[in-house]
Amino acid sequence: MTRLLGLLGALLVTLPASGNEELDALFDRDVLIIEASQHACYRIDIYVALTNAQRSRGLMFVRELPETAGMLFVYPGDYVVSMWMKNTFIPLDMVFARTDGTVTNVIRDTEPQSLTSLASTEPVAFVLELNAGTAERLIIDENSRLFWEPAHRDNE
Repeated sequence: MTRLLGLLGALLVTLPASGNEELDALFDRDVLIIEASQHACYRIDIYVALTNAQRSRGLMFVRELPETAGMLFVYPGDYVVSMWMKNTFIPLDMVFARTDGTVTNVIRDTEPQSLTSLASTEPVAFVLELNAGTAERLIIDENSRLFWEPAHRDNE
């Protein structure tokens, strides 16, 4: 893990402008590494949703998300998390992960603007939302792990 965190540190560079000024104003940005089940690692530029207000807002009203970008929802503890796609205009993949970053389950290709509740299969501390199809393309599944070192965790 120390080696992977060293890699993460090497990848932490200044993030370029995302092109979405509204999200840039509402969320901090960071980098997350996904260790996929096929022994590959991927860098994802993330928006970080730390507060209740940020988690409630999420990617609602977003019309486009860069291919290597996503949103990480960070919870102050472990919870069975349920989300929906109300006011979300793009299909997403949802990756649910425990406190240690191990993936519990992945929900692929969600239906935009759906009110159907989509939930983790067990208590989790993180949910990573990615463009639909990313989890399948990168082979992100229950054998995968998310690596993210927050500068702070000021959750509500």
